[in-house]
Amino acid sequence: MEFSSKLLEKAVSEIGHLPGIGKRTALRLVLHLLRQPKEQTEQLALALVSLRNDIQFCQKCHNISDNALCEICSNPHRDEEILCVVEDVRDVMAIEATSSFRGLYHVLGGKISPMDGIGPNDLKIDTLIKKINQGKIKELIFALSPTMEGDTTNFYIYRQIRDKDVVVSTIARGISVGNELEYADEVTLGRSIANRVPFESSLKM
Repeated sequence: MEFSSKLLEKAVSEIGHLPGIGKRTALRLVLHLLRQPKEQTEQLALALVSLRNDIQFCQKCHNISDNALCEICSNPHRDEEILCVVEDVRDVMAIEATSSFRGLYHVLGGKISPMDGIGPNDLKIDTLIKKINQGKIKELIFALSPTMEGDTTNFYIYRQIRDKDVVVSTIARGISVGNELEYADEVTLGRSIANRVPFESSLKM
């Protein structure tokens, strides 16, 4: 693809690094921005810079936040005795969209995947175990995507806490095996949360 401007080429190249964005789509987006008022493009640039510089991760659940504690963890109306374990912040957003869960979350930041070089020490598992050891959690819900890596992560955590006084459940397999949680429709995901089953039962499937 030939460019008449190095500035245009650089902008297209940078946007083309985004997931799901090819060079042609990147070019279309850049040309669209050039047609917009300068102030609008500047606001977009400032928003991205502010996002990168000012975003925080909740000290309690590791969710994306504007402050030390996210809005979910700081909400006094959430049930602190129920903890939902998810892979990343997109899964928190997906479950919150169902309005079916009123507990708290714990974001692992990924899932165990030896093929990708991701082990237990690369995830936020240690802080999860500390929460369980404090004895305030009555139920732990595994809500990782039903893939081999998700199941491996569930089982690893379960082995660490199976002797603790906590009910361990997992979302019902209304979510298709092999699918990513963030792509599930809200009705299916909501039913999976509402109809969660004991984790031990999932080991027999």
